[in-house]
Parts: sequence; structure tokens; C-alpha cells
Amino acid sequence: MSASVVDAEFTFELLVCRWAELAWPPGDGDSEPQATNPSDDSVVLVSRQLGTQRRRWDTIVLECDPEGLAARQTFGDRTIDSELLPIVRHAPAEWGFYRDALPDPGYDWRYVREAIHRAGARGLINKRKNGNRIEIRRKRPYPDWVRRIIAIENKPDLDASAAAALTDQLTHDVDAGLADEVWLATSRTGASVEPALLRKFPVDVGVLTFDFTDRRGAAVEADDANVDWLPSSLDTGAGSDVFDAAEKARRRRWIAERAYGKGWRSITETMRPDCRHYELRRAGRGLVPSCAAKGRCQTEAECGSRCGAFEPEPPQWRTGGWPIDGGPGKGIQRLLERRREREREN
Repeated sequence: MSASVVDAEFTFELLVCRWAELAWPPGDGDSEPQATNPSDDSVVLVSRQLGTQRRRWDTIVLECDPEGLAARQTFGDRTIDSELLPIVRHAPAEWGFYRDALPDPGYDWRYVREAIHRAGARGLINKRKNGNRIEIRRKRPYPDWVRRIIAIENKPDLDASAAAALTDQLTHDVDAGLADEVWLATSRTGASVEPALLRKFPVDVGVLTFDFTDRRGAAVEADDANVDWLPSSLDTGAGSDVFDAAEKARRRRWIAERAYGKGWRSITETMRPDCRHYELRRAGRGLVPSCAAKGRCQTEAECGSRCGAFEPEPPQWRTGGWPIDGGPGKGIQRLLERRREREREN
């Protein structure tokens, strides 16, 4: 894998995610962490490509309370979606009629009843029929498990056109206040003043510069980041011009839930690891997908059944093991899923 593949935004994004897993909060070499408000005992969860209807972040870092995260894990590994989350959070300690126990959803109650049945089927709450009424009871309190949400925008090649597009996006991030900190991650140029510091970005946005290359190609290590500009702590508890306080809190909980369930290794859910050309290659302390047919790291958009080089794994690959364990693609999926589960549990 050549060093130039790191210029691809998708590869850069995966390496930033792995770096954050290894080394958040950021520091400068052997110095103390330089984040504005790090929590020494926080557990870090990393996800990617999440956000709201108006904005999607490349990398999400959740700083989690260890006890709160352990309590969240008792609800399972799957995301508690936006319809289930109000039910799980507001289910009463004692049996109660669901319309008395839950806040007004703002839409027809029949959809809430459907969500209650789904929550019960997943074991998130207790439910029962009392005459014609559906009653619910919580199994355990839903915890406040997230301390801070960090948003990172990844742009390895920060040319003038890319910087112009980023300015509006980063300004929206600061104004919305959904994240506690907003960072820009870009490739290190080695210039006396990094180009990111010369662009017209909001002063509240921090700047991280990375060099993910070594003599063998792409690699990620814990000390790869330089902090070139520290971010400001944003006020996530108050309303803003974009969201009021209640809506902001609701969206933050939903972002955290999606990040918890998805992680950043879910690339095999949108790519085709069952193609005979799909490989995982080591990049220092990270793994990135690679296409043997293209001779480089492929993107999610490229890697699919419509790719001209797509070839399903031969049957003899897919019927190995006993009873049928599948071929290399299944092995890649199991490996990334194990790593996703391990990081969620740490």
C-alpha cells in the first residue's frame, strides 16, 4: 500500500478513527493531553458518519462515564432507536398506563404502541395488558452515560475549494452546539505554518494535523497527531439559534445511541467483503480495506456489486470449515465485529 493512499479521504477517516481509539484526548508527543476538558477516567467510544439531517460528521468521539457505560451495556449492543429511546427513558418504576407514563410524542399514539411492542420484544422494558390498556414498567433506569461528544471533520487535502466548503459546515457545528468540541483533522504538510491555520475557519474549531505515512506506506500510531490549535468548549446545555435546549439534548442522546450501536468498523455492512478481491491490510496499529483488483484502498461508494471488478468468492472458499464457516469475507466480518464489541466493552 503506497503512502499516497492516505490522501484518500476514506482511508484517512478510518485511520483518524483508529488513532482516536488509541490516543484520545490528543496531546503533543510526550506532553499532557491538550483537550479543553478531558476526563481522566472516561472510556472512549469512536464512531463515524453520523449526525443530523443537516449535518453528518466524519468522526464522533464519545467520552463516557465508566459506570454509566456499564449500565448502558445491560440494554444490549444494538442501538436504541429514536422511537424506543423515550419509552426506555420514561418507563415508570411501577406498572402504569403508557399514555400516563410517557411524554406526549407529538404524533399519533398508535405509533408509540407499536414501539412499545418492539421494546418489549427486545427486553428493554416490561409490558402487559390490563383489560384494554397497555401498561409498561422499566426493567432498569436508562443511565446518563455520555460525558462529552467530540466532532471531528476529516479533510486530508485542504485546498482552497475544500476549505471554502468546510467553513460553512464548521460554522454550523459551532452554532448548533450539539458537540462539546469541534475539531478539523488534516494531513501535516511540514510548513512553518500549517495551511489549516491560514483558512477562515471559526476560532472555536481545533486543528489536528496527522502524518500517517512511513517507509512502508500507510500506518497509524498513538503519537501521530499534532495539536495545532485548541478548540473552545461549546455550550451544549443551552439553546442556540439552531436548536432549543430540549431538542439539543434529544439529538445528543440519539447521536450517542447511534454511535454506540454502529461504531466505526461497520464498513463491511456497506462494502462487499465477499468479493474475492477484497482484503484487509495492516496500517501500523490499524486495518484498512484494500482491493486487489484496483491495487489500492477502495472507497465505500466504489465497493459494491456494480463494480466492474466484482467477483463473488468461489464456492470452495465459502464452504470451508464445519458446518459452513464461510470464506475470507466472512472471516473479515467476524474480525471487525469482534473488534467492535471489544472496544464497546472496554
